[in-house]
Amino acid sequence: MKSDSRYSNDPDSGAASINTPGGMAEAAAAEGLAAEVADIASTDMAATPSSRQETTQPSFGEGRDAELEAGRERYLRLAAEFDNYKKRIARERTEQFDRAQGALIGRLLDVVDDLDRVSNDTNTPADALREAVEMIERKLRKELEGAGLERIDPTGQPFDPQLHEAVAVAPSPSPDQDNTVSATFQSGYRLKSTLLRPARVQVYQSMH
Repeated sequence: MKSDSRYSNDPDSGAASINTPGGMAEAAAAEGLAAEVADIASTDMAATPSSRQETTQPSFGEGRDAELEAGRERYLRLAAEFDNYKKRIARERTEQFDRAQGALIGRLLDVVDDLDRVSNDTNTPADALREAVEMIERKLRKELEGAGLERIDPTGQPFDPQLHEAVAVAPSPSPDQDNTVSATFQSGYRLKSTLLRPARVQVYQSMH
């Protein structure tokens, strides 16, 4: 078969080259490699330092430690503020209690003066002395009741173990008086809602 002189694989023949798939791949690879080498050669890697240097990029551990330290400082500050608050409240309560005690004692000073006068008066008749003592007692009870003190004398009332202390029992005269206070040996006292002393009483009990 006669070859066509217009097409040749010889680059010096002047004829057009045969563009086979293999020849196209080889030409493209050579051109791409040359461009890549030229790009690398034109780039000075040492000219521009990286912005992600170790000195400018804190590690994750360092940031975490800073957060923990800031949280610890906030906790210590809040703990100190709360401790100061508790101390202030305790001090204010003590001062308030002292003022209340002082006010009560101030009102009782008149009673103390009356007792001094009665005890130093040796010429007062017995009836007048008894009347003076009763007057002082009424004044004292008035001041104590004004401060919130309540006297507990439960004679004739149902027995209440939360307010009364049974020290004796007596036969119940009738079934309806069973578990009733028959006598009060010692009065009890309650300051507002706080029981200071229970009343010591005798209680009726059925003797079956």
